[in-house]
Amino acid sequence: MSSSTEHRTDGRGRTTGSVLSGLAVAVGCVLFLGGFVWGALIYRPYTVPTDSMSPTIAAGARVLAERVDGSEIRRGDIVVFKDDVWGDLPMVKRVVGTGGDKVACCTKQGRLTVNGKPVEEPYLQGSGPASPVGFKAKVPAGQLFLLGDHRNDSLDSRVHLTDGDHGSVPRSAVNARVDARAWPLGSVGVMQRPTSFAALPGGISQPGPVQPITFAVVAGAVLILGGAAYGPLARRGARKRG
Repeated sequence: MSSSTEHRTDGRGRTTGSVLSGLAVAVGCVLFLGGFVWGALIYRPYTVPTDSMSPTIAAGARVLAERVDGSEIRRGDIVVFKDDVWGDLPMVKRVVGTGGDKVACCTKQGRLTVNGKPVEEPYLQGSGPASPVGFKAKVPAGQLFLLGDHRNDSLDSRVHLTDGDHGSVPRSAVNARVDARAWPLGSVGVMQRPTSFAALPGGISQPGPVQPITFAVVAGAVLILGGAAYGPLARRGARKRG
């Protein structure tokens, strides 16, 4: 009698290999489908139409944005929002100031300041000052001050400074927070929170569950493919040994 595990049965004629193969496919399906459902409930895809967030997000790039309440937004977050004053179309910008902040630019070194503290912004396009035009604003309570990363090519809070809210938008205008780039393939990755805002009151936000969701989908696909392939290969090997 062969000692191969492929010849051991579970009492109903199924080999150990067949049982393990089926189990791998079943677990893989749960992870794969569960990951997609989880992601669909939490994230929304957006296409960024302009170059205003370059180089962080290029024009035409596809991003995944976590559905969050505006109260969860912190400085440094990249958000998707819609506001009547800004044209009532979905826009993507970075939050640099929240309610009560005094935002200004620029210092002698060309930096943005929040409440008088210079902020390092390594994500900006180019090596020039943080804004080609100087400005200052006090953000009303419950509002957000938003700038693009490509300050020379971004229509943002700076062009709305004469509005009643000094260029800011209400937190309630935020629909989602960008967590990852999904397309093009060369730019795929999780969006890092800028540490330069971490020392300010309120700190920075934490990434959403995009990484565990991705792991679940990838692991599920591997188990499904591996389990489906193992069964036929194991049976063929058993026949050869037989």
